[in-house]
Amino acid sequence: MSKRNQITTKAYLVFIAFAMLSLAIMVKIALIQFIEEGDLSDRLEQLTTDLREIKAVRGNIYADNGNMLATSVPIYDIHMDMAADGLSEEFFFEEVGALSSACAAYFKDKPAKAYKDDFLKAHRAGKRYFLVKANVDYDDIIAAKSFPLWERGRFKSGVIFEKQTVRLQPFGGLAGRTVGYHRERVQPVGLEGAYNNELRGRPGKRYEKRLAGGVWMPINNSNEIEPEDGCDIHTTIDVNIQDVATNALRKQLKKHRAHHGCAVLMEVKTGHIKAISNLSITSDSSYSEIYNYAVGEATEPGSTFKLASFMAAFEDGKLNLKDTVDTERGYHRFYDRIMRDSNRKGYGVVSVKKAFQKSSNVAVSKLINDRYQEDPQAFVDRLYKLGLGKELGLEISGEGAPQIKDPSDPTWSGVTLPWMSIGYETLMTPIQILTFYNAVANEGVMVRPQFVSSITKNGETIKTIQPHVINRAIASRETIAMAKEMLESVVTPEGTGSNLRFGSFPIAGKTGTAQIANSKYGYKYDQEVSYQASFVGYFPAKSPEYSCIVVVNGPSNDVYYGNQVAGPVFKEISDKVYAQRFDLIKDDNLEEKTKVAVAVPISRSGNKADLTKIFSQLGVKTIDESNSSKWVSTKSQPSEVKLEKRTIPADKVPNVMGMSLRDGLFLLEKCGLEVEITGRGTIKKQSLPPGASVNHIKRIKIELS
Repeated sequence: MSKRNQITTKAYLVFIAFAMLSLAIMVKIALIQFIEEGDLSDRLEQLTTDLREIKAVRGNIYADNGNMLATSVPIYDIHMDMAADGLSEEFFFEEVGALSSACAAYFKDKPAKAYKDDFLKAHRAGKRYFLVKANVDYDDIIAAKSFPLWERGRFKSGVIFEKQTVRLQPFGGLAGRTVGYHRERVQPVGLEGAYNNELRGRPGKRYEKRLAGGVWMPINNSNEIEPEDGCDIHTTIDVNIQDVATNALRKQLKKHRAHHGCAVLMEVKTGHIKAISNLSITSDSSYSEIYNYAVGEATEPGSTFKLASFMAAFEDGKLNLKDTVDTERGYHRFYDRIMRDSNRKGYGVVSVKKAFQKSSNVAVSKLINDRYQEDPQAFVDRLYKLGLGKELGLEISGEGAPQIKDPSDPTWSGVTLPWMSIGYETLMTPIQILTFYNAVANEGVMVRPQFVSSITKNGETIKTIQPHVINRAIASRETIAMAKEMLESVVTPEGTGSNLRFGSFPIAGKTGTAQIANSKYGYKYDQEVSYQASFVGYFPAKSPEYSCIVVVNGPSNDVYYGNQVAGPVFKEISDKVYAQRFDLIKDDNLEEKTKVAVAVPISRSGNKADLTKIFSQLGVKTIDESNSSKWVSTKSQPSEVKLEKRTIPADKVPNVMGMSLRDGLFLLEKCGLEVEITGRGTIKKQSLPPGASVNHIKRIKIELS
């Protein structure tokens, strides 16, 4: 072969080899791109590790007596890593049957064969994060650690016990909107939102491996940075009063087929909120907490605003209690509008005190319009000095903006002043109205409503939240004294709150009935309108300890006056507080009055079946308002005994105060507590607060009296 031909042959062979190599590379690229891409991606993901955040355990929210209103409960998921380095084929197949039987026997959710089939299928697929069981508790985890195969530990069995937490409210929807919630990418609500920084704690860090599908699996049981649990929040809420307020409000809403309503109880001196209930009708005609109306709903207050109108005139020296006004025939014309009284015949010539007592629209509007029509700005300025028209700056978000119209407002007209004087053309929330009335009860000192009293960490108090004074004197002593005299006159035989005067202690307050405007009918008397019924006041009248407001919106049974719709809720709440705080009544003749008022035995709280039997044998009538509760609190009335629900939470220290020794011992020993007893009679004190956890606690002391 010539040299030339040899060169040509070599070049041809090189070309062929290059072409074959190129083809092999192209085939490999295709295999990688179209066939092995998924496998390689999975392998790459499995090699990805990251230092990821571990959420801290969120702090608890407590009632004022230690009952838990919100808590984080640990739950666990059980996974298996079927490709764990230490999980040998021999161990797996040798013990998978016994493991399946153990799971079936303990969890009782499916047969052993079904467990085994799932384990074998996951093993064949090489699942790295196979879910065996979700949402189990700590006791389940302790048991599972002794199961066959899993007892060898994580690295030899592939088992993974992963802890999570869920937020629970042990008392259900009680004060639900006030306790609130905090969720990712959702507007926070209530105390959960307001105190999120304190409750959430500090997150920890741990290394995790990313598996196929974006699932992250912890690499080991230890953490690089341990999470720091959140602080605990101690509220001012009394769960027993809260329960009474909610049930009383629900009962009235159902009775009057109302759309929604709220009730708030506050301590006069401190501003501590002891109960706050907000209920609205749902699609199934039941009532539940959907919105915090007490805090967020600003409406025209109606007649409850008349107190502010008269106090403004008192403070400006324009009126006193003895001044008089003619209510005419129950109506009076202001320009093109007519002001009417509920009594269409009128009350004749009445004093200021009588006008307030009867809640005469004509009297109030004529007096305020006459005194301030030349200078309406003076009236508005005085209302602001009384502490009205400004937001309270509450801890929880969502406070409705109050509105007191100014003469510079383009909607101000000749009828604005008289209509403002009786609570129209102005906006206030129920808690803002309550705060104003509370200031009157508190001798003019206005305090901010307060929901939280302290913050603790590991049982140690790290912050005590003191009452906050908004205004040290909203008015002079003389004005406050006249205001109190008017409020007391309302709950007398001649007043609009006459139906609320019966009881062992006096109350003071003001009824309110407001027409709520709507786009179709406005305020026309001859057309269908919505109403808002309210009652706000304080008790005991002479030495006020508590203030309270009840507002019911949209009653639809043709009964809409404040004394009939809202008043009974106020009365039931105040009666319950009185039953708990007998010391509220400071009266030299109290003992004799009690003998006259209570014609039935003073009874203990306890087991409903036993108490019902005893009362039946004694011929004493009982009214059961306990909603089928086994344990009840009793309240003696002049001719009967009321049985009210007493909540006994599971696995918590029960409230046994007021019970007989027998019933108290039964409940305490049922919790596994040893009981140390001193004294004789009814249980007066207990060393552990109701609602406290019984974990690691063996002994409780009770004092009888």
